[in-house]
Amino acid sequence: MRDVQRLEPISANLGSGNVLAAWERFVQGEEHVPGVRPLVAISWHRCREQYRVDPYLTEAPVAVAEPDHTPEQDVVFAELGFRAASVAHEVGNIGGVVTITDATGRILAEWGDQATLARAGDSNLAPWFCWSECAVGTNGMGTALEAHGPVPIRGAEHWCQAFHNWVCAGIAVRDVVTREPIAVLNICCWRSQLPASAESWLANTATMTQSPLKRRARDSGAELVAAYTQARARSSTALAAVDTAGKVVIADDMASVLLGVPANTPAVSPTLRWNPGLPELITAARYAAGQAAHNPDWVGSTQIFAHLAEEPTSISIRPVFSSGRLIGNLVSFGASDGAQLPQADGSAHLRVPPRRLVAMRDNRMVLLRLPEVSFAEARGNEVWLSTDQGRLRAAPLSLDKLDSELAVAGFLRVHRRFVVNLSRIREIERGPRGELSLVMDDGTNEMVPVSRRNAPAVRRALDI
Repeated sequence: MRDVQRLEPISANLGSGNVLAAWERFVQGEEHVPGVRPLVAISWHRCREQYRVDPYLTEAPVAVAEPDHTPEQDVVFAELGFRAASVAHEVGNIGGVVTITDATGRILAEWGDQATLARAGDSNLAPWFCWSECAVGTNGMGTALEAHGPVPIRGAEHWCQAFHNWVCAGIAVRDVVTREPIAVLNICCWRSQLPASAESWLANTATMTQSPLKRRARDSGAELVAAYTQARARSSTALAAVDTAGKVVIADDMASVLLGVPANTPAVSPTLRWNPGLPELITAARYAAGQAAHNPDWVGSTQIFAHLAEEPTSISIRPVFSSGRLIGNLVSFGASDGAQLPQADGSAHLRVPPRRLVAMRDNRMVLLRLPEVSFAEARGNEVWLSTDQGRLRAAPLSLDKLDSELAVAGFLRVHRRFVVNLSRIREIERGPRGELSLVMDDGTNEMVPVSRRNAPAVRRALDI
């Protein structure tokens, strides 16, 4: 960080005011928290309703989970360690501490002001202790694992009262394919504000750390296409290659119909791969990743409901490796080779969409029924919903996750930035070059563009 200057303690303001009053009411059971940032209010709800974290907890627990490290994780830890150490002196000069955690919230290393490190130890803000939200509630490290972009948590915004004297900001570095967190970089200070440059430094560091992951993912995409081409020459069954997140890299003519994606069109870059909107395929891909990690020769089979199919379709899923690293799977349709994947229950094929979506209006949460939503649009790290109640910001949620959850509720990804409610399309407009735009039934007749690669799926969905 540049131009970091020492700041005076402001302890009189960190734990008082509207936020502290809202926290006191919320821990007593109130629902509405006016004056609290939406990201914090949603985190508090998770801490109270889902994780049931004691707001009077005084220290973090010992981390018990120690996940296996993948090559991607090792690259991220090394890069973050280098960058954290490079600013340790500057952070120390403002009485701060910089930490790195893994995907479970376990602190791996820390640097900074020695007096602050000693004080941090009183709360177990130290290596080998867990700072996930489910362990200690709202905090910079744990809440960054649940959100996208830099996450500042100040004073009484912390769920646990014992941490109200801390100010911190964290950001998660995520796998560019699965979007799952790999690590968190965090800066925190005791009773003093972070420098104004802290959040931008965190964001830039995360972006630079992900750059080699993007290059590796593009190379993996090309290797998946090569593996698909070799397998296609030996088999006549419908075939597709999917990455470890279940997104399609390439599919032949028949598989493309079942998956609802363009045929024979490689999508090497992770940002261009197609999401077929089949939750069971995503589940199968993730299960295959877990099995392949312990047995590289594992092959599995299951049944999924594919597009345009009235009955479940059998698939065989075979992991693909490159230099000992899992990069994706080959999916053969109509085949049943390998071990049967377990089913959670008898209704495993019937994915139930969420009954409501949560949106934010100022500091109030708005619960929306799905028919009220016309479309969703991604803008940067935020998702905005066009609804019968106006344009509202969705609670922290990626467009990919929303697309996956709502695919079985009549929503369709039509563009990398848009997911639409098919029942709310009023008109279809064709441009001079054949491009499609959807005129939505949202009171303003707003037009949503359809990308060229999503146009076939839109035409199939609308029977045009």
